Amino acid sequence: MKKVKIKGMSCRHCVHTVEKALQEIEGIENVQVNLERGEATFEETKEIPMETIKENIKKAGYEVE
Repeated sequence: MKKVKIKGMSCRHCVHTVEKALQEIEGIENVQVNLERGEATFEETKEIPMETIKENIKKAGYEVE
């Protein structure tokens, strides 16, 4: 299980947007976003560069710490 800290989430809509952004990456599954902790956890079925993950979250309008 991998984890990323995310800045800028403030509501359930934000959580859904980040979940969707991560689920769109081939090789990522079991995405869970925690609004209170400001983080997302997920599993990789293949190696995904952290830059790809950060870029998708950034495109969705949020920052990775």
